[in-house]
Amino acid sequence: MTEATQRFFESLPARARTVLRGLVAGTLQIDLGTDHQTEHWLVRMRPGEARVTRERGPADAIWYSSSALFDRLVVGEAQALAAVLRNESTFSGDVKLFLAFRRFFPDPPGTRDPREVAREAVGRRP
Repeated sequence: MTEATQRFFESLPARARTVLRGLVAGTLQIDLGTDHQTEHWLVRMRPGEARVTRERGPADAIWYSSSALFDRLVVGEAQALAAVLRNESTFSGDVKLFLAFRRFFPDPPGTRDPREVAREAVGRRP
């Protein structure tokens, strides 16, 4: 596991208030694989709250990813939903937990809010 991944998981409880605004509640187990070794993270989510432990346990959903892909996700170089759709990672269980968790990942570098782009375009009109 890289330092970026470690910091990402450590940041979840502090960021949960702004990220987990909906009615999502449940436990997501995240398994990160490298060669023949798997690291486990358990993220318990409720509106405005996330608790993270390094356990396996009863979970409402399980997401498996390679450690290398997860490192790219935490820095915004990849997108979680696209990775699942391309079968680069796998997910089973309550999909709402995955959709809520992916909001913790940063946007890709250079991404801008489309409303901001539209405002600028309107401001440039003669």
